[in-house]
Amino acid sequence: MPHHYSLPPHRPTEEPEVLDRRTGPHGEVVLRRHGDLLQIIANGCFLMDTSDGRSERLLVDAAAAALDRDGGHLLIGGLGVGFSLAHAAADPRWGRITVVEREAAVIDWHRPGAPLSTLSRAALDDPRTEVLHTGLLEHLRTAGRSYDALCLDVDNGPDWTVTEDNEGLYTPTGLALCRERLAPGGVLAIWSAQPSAVFEGTLRNSGFQGVRTQEIPVARGVPDVVHLAVRTG
Repeated sequence: MPHHYSLPPHRPTEEPEVLDRRTGPHGEVVLRRHGDLLQIIANGCFLMDTSDGRSERLLVDAAAAALDRDGGHLLIGGLGVGFSLAHAAADPRWGRITVVEREAAVIDWHRPGAPLSTLSRAALDDPRTEVLHTGLLEHLRTAGRSYDALCLDVDNGPDWTVTEDNEGLYTPTGLALCRERLAPGGVLAIWSAQPSAVFEGTLRNSGFQGVRTQEIPVARGVPDVVHLAVRTG
């Protein structure tokens, strides 16, 4: 079976080195190296790095555990450093894997020979995998297909969005799009940098069942979490 990819743990001391910096329709995105770590910064806000990946893997595992069938079609919202994709591609339970990423720069950073390709190359070469350059909400509105699971990791969560246009995902309107795009019994899993009881209520009010929050302990501060919900009808 394919193996999971990770860079060795490291406590960097030197100054970060900027590998690429681009400005696009959603603002600035930066890829930088800090010691052995690769980091993605969006509009000056730290998004993620290659130090761990536990929470990204849990995002996929929690969705798979809540799903009542194998061979499903998984949508991953946000390519990031590639942890979620690599983990999903290592699991034969997924029949198809679609990744939606709005930043062309992030996709480029995963191309062969690019800095993040060591994390994602095997997954991107997997025939089950496709990567689409588009916004998540736009794809949910226009995809014309259903998914068995949506694993969404496009910013820091419902209470801490990186750009204002991401806020629409966490509203009743955005969650209705998620629900419509899921097949009956499908699972919605959303990564967040902190728990949100208010968002749990929004999920229930949007017609989802089985709403719960799974925590991922971190070294300091509040835990990362995955918000889970199921479309039952």
